[in-house]
Amino acid sequence: MIFNEDSRVKIPSILHLVQLGYQYLSLKDNKWDESTNIFTEIFEKQIGEINAGLSKNDIKKVFDEVSLSLENEDLGRAFYSKLIDQSGVKLIDFENFEANNSFHVVTELPYQKDDESFRPDIILLINGMPLFFIEVKKPNNRDGILAEHRRMKTRFQNKKFRKFINITQLMVFSNNMKYSDDDTQMLEGAFYSTTNYYSPVFNYFREEETFDLDTLLQPISEETENFILKDTNYLSIKNSKEYLANKSPNTPTNAITTSLFQKERLQFILRYAFAYVEEEKGLEKHVMRYPQLFATKAIENKLENGVKKGIIWHTQGSGKTALAYFNVKHLTDYYQKKNIIPKFYFIVDRLDLLTQAAKEFTARGLVVHKIDSRDAFTKDIKSTEVIHNSSGKAEITVVNIQKFKDDPDVIKNNDYNLSVQRIFFLDEVHRSYNPKGSFLANLELADTHSIKIGLTGTPLLGKEYNSKTLFGDYIHKYYYNLSIKDGYTLRLIREEIETNYKLALQKTLEDIKILQGNTDKKMVFAHHRFVEPMLDYIVKDMEQARISMNDNSIGGMVVCDSSDQAKMMYEIFQDKYAAKKESDLHLAAEEPISYGSKKKEASDVNSAQVILHDIGTKQERKDWVSDFKAGKLDFLFVYNMLLTGFDAKRLKKLYIGRKIKSHNLLQTLTRVNRTYKNHKYGYVVDFADIQKEFDKTNQDYFNELQSELGDELQHYSNLFKSASEITTEIEEIKDVLFKFNTENATVFGEQISEINDRTEIRLIAKALNNAKELYNLIRLSGNFELLEKLDFRKLAVLSRLTNERLALINTREALENNVGTENILNTALEDVIFAFTKVKEEEMVLADELKNTLQRTREMLGGNFDQKDPVFVSLKEELERLFKKKNLSEVTKEEMEANIKALNEIYDKAKKLERENQLLKAKYDYDAKYARIHKRLMEKNPLTDSERKLFEALMGLKSAVDKEIMQNSKILENESYVERMVMRLVVNQFKNEQHIPINTTDVKRINSIIVKEYMNEYNGFVA
Repeated sequence: MIFNEDSRVKIPSILHLVQLGYQYLSLKDNKWDESTNIFTEIFEKQIGEINAGLSKNDIKKVFDEVSLSLENEDLGRAFYSKLIDQSGVKLIDFENFEANNSFHVVTELPYQKDDESFRPDIILLINGMPLFFIEVKKPNNRDGILAEHRRMKTRFQNKKFRKFINITQLMVFSNNMKYSDDDTQMLEGAFYSTTNYYSPVFNYFREEETFDLDTLLQPISEETENFILKDTNYLSIKNSKEYLANKSPNTPTNAITTSLFQKERLQFILRYAFAYVEEEKGLEKHVMRYPQLFATKAIENKLENGVKKGIIWHTQGSGKTALAYFNVKHLTDYYQKKNIIPKFYFIVDRLDLLTQAAKEFTARGLVVHKIDSRDAFTKDIKSTEVIHNSSGKAEITVVNIQKFKDDPDVIKNNDYNLSVQRIFFLDEVHRSYNPKGSFLANLELADTHSIKIGLTGTPLLGKEYNSKTLFGDYIHKYYYNLSIKDGYTLRLIREEIETNYKLALQKTLEDIKILQGNTDKKMVFAHHRFVEPMLDYIVKDMEQARISMNDNSIGGMVVCDSSDQAKMMYEIFQDKYAAKKESDLHLAAEEPISYGSKKKEASDVNSAQVILHDIGTKQERKDWVSDFKAGKLDFLFVYNMLLTGFDAKRLKKLYIGRKIKSHNLLQTLTRVNRTYKNHKYGYVVDFADIQKEFDKTNQDYFNELQSELGDELQHYSNLFKSASEITTEIEEIKDVLFKFNTENATVFGEQISEINDRTEIRLIAKALNNAKELYNLIRLSGNFELLEKLDFRKLAVLSRLTNERLALINTREALENNVGTENILNTALEDVIFAFTKVKEEEMVLADELKNTLQRTREMLGGNFDQKDPVFVSLKEELERLFKKKNLSEVTKEEMEANIKALNEIYDKAKKLERENQLLKAKYDYDAKYARIHKRLMEKNPLTDSERKLFEALMGLKSAVDKEIMQNSKILENESYVERMVMRLVVNQFKNEQHIPINTTDVKRINSIIVKEYMNEYNGFVA
């Protein structure tokens, strides 16, 4: 039987799309314009129906304009504008989306120009336009999704495919596997992306809403199914178990297809989820990340329910400014349907953030109106004008509140206009919004009907200043753990300075105290005798980091103890490390050398700048920050500036030289958590012993997450063998494969995909590979009757699946280990010069990891259908012991790490137990009763050494008992009769049919267990 990615993934996915309301088109019966792949007959028909009154020539002109717009070097921006435009000729009717547009699915449509082509597996058309495609791979393919990523990157750079890239809005890439928590390479899963001329960015999609699939999915007729199978030449798979299993709407490919292409969701995505962004390196097209999508829908839901304020709690790096942009698009239409004109404000509390926000909004095509004075804001808030630009483009007003004094009468608007709805996005609502000051009061007085949406990654949790008290409940939450899993942010590693260096610093400090007495500590920490060794360490550490990471482009930021220390550090750096012209070096050699140190030659780390409010002009500081982002500076020395709201992806080493309190600490630490190249971590070098403050802050956020989300406390050396040897080995193969579904390759593939342990997979692979060799040996030996003992053709398919799984595990380990090996090699090459030892290097575990670990452990145990299993009982007792310690919510570093480690150990054991339980349950046609019976009979004084023989006996017994009950269901009302009946059947199956020796005691034991299971089920009790 054919068993490849087409039969396993593509055809079932096409059928799923048909159930979602897409009509399948055969390429044999249809024509399309090969330069755009638009199906012209469908296009012309639909454009005519949507736009009444257009002549054939008008429609032809529309097509020509579309085709021409696709030739632009603009990532399809001109085409997309036409696509969503509802004011002129409509390409899509968004008001009557499902009723007035046509939806089709085709397969293997050639995207061809001259002699180059590619054929996406599945293409989705709206009104004949190929706007989306899906590329599928079979599960456990060796390179996972990475190979498709590389191929698509090459295609996107090929100008021959420009028109096809420009017309495509969304792409899905799937190898039909569930996301794996430990998959850092994006090898497994279903991912989505929009187009890019250089390299598409893959995104996870984690569905947050529940679809009623019974209502959503339309039944598919046998005639339609036969037509699709015949058209794709796969009629032979129609009744195969694998094909039937893959038709499930819950497979990863079908699930993401529902999430993205179900018509109501697609209408939203197509109209609101894309942004064209003018980045420094050129034009990019962005698509909403799934947290942004669900946050946007959550905002609408709150508004529909009359809620006027709330907080979006999204971790740093998750794109909150982009979220505000998407909501400008979405809420404009939302309110216009109500005949209300929205007016948008973005509130910041620093001038640099105003500049940054204005830049991001402008890059996305919004007209930005800046306000940074009290008078201008007073005038604007009292005005009923919605926009300030004459072009009529979408606009947002960016306001800097730091310019406003506490004047309670500054804004008072008595001329409220019901046709205007003001919407305020308040950025970083964890600071500067003093409830005792005038700004929030003025904002409320200015417009009591306004909508206020707070944005933060670290809400204030204190009693006096609390974000929820000020801005309402959380509208949507997206915290660090998922952000790290989704690849949007990095984990943090805290590095502690080596002990001998600390001692050296302490000695210097003591010397200074002796010389100067009890002077102010800030003066001490700014003294050159303190600063110089600290700077030497930092420079050496950065050199070492660049070597070990094999990346000279990373940069560092030093958070100094004071502005004086920052200035001193910069001065010493310039004198000792900065790259100078030859003439400068010559002159410097004739001058006295500061601080008694010997000037070293220009290092790889040779450029830095201090960023303080009293150093340089605003423009100069802006230029220095840009230089750092562009890689022209190795270091920034800062005190208070740039600790929040500063994003530089290359910043991968953060040197903390002073205590930072509360939410500000988390804000500061996350300056280094942005994704950059292939880096897995951001590094925090801790000079100031921030661990206690980090623990305290983490504790606060853990408690907040708890209150919000609930208490959430896997060769034959002899060529010729005798028939008896072959029979024995066949039995061994059966035993190894016993727990797995070997009848349905799809289910088998899903089962082994749950296994991440290479040793376990190798055992299965060995058994299956041996089966393949045995098949050849049987044919060689002529003992053809042995071929009846195993379905060798089926096992050959299973062998291939298992080898693919093993190869994928090997690939993942090789990729992960390769990085470490390269680092070690790079470090070893430079050991003589740069080697140094740290006291400690540890991951900075954030609060939600403990919460999620606790939750998933509880859920894994809670879902177990056999809670009398001794392994389950011991795991449950282990978890209870942890609870009784009453420290699961403690998040000091040591306690959190210990709790997470203990919980992970319980979870791993529970997951292994659950996997084994499910395998056994599947063997008994998903009858949990018999899986429990099987286990009870194997646990104590097992009746046989072979689980398989016990299974065969129990399956025979199950069939016999179920037959009796089917004939007369009322027999369960008489437990005594059931006992006698089962006893007779037990003796027959175990002794007579399977020849398992049992005595009277055994019979009573078996009978008691079975009857109890049936009676519990009948009476509705939990077994």
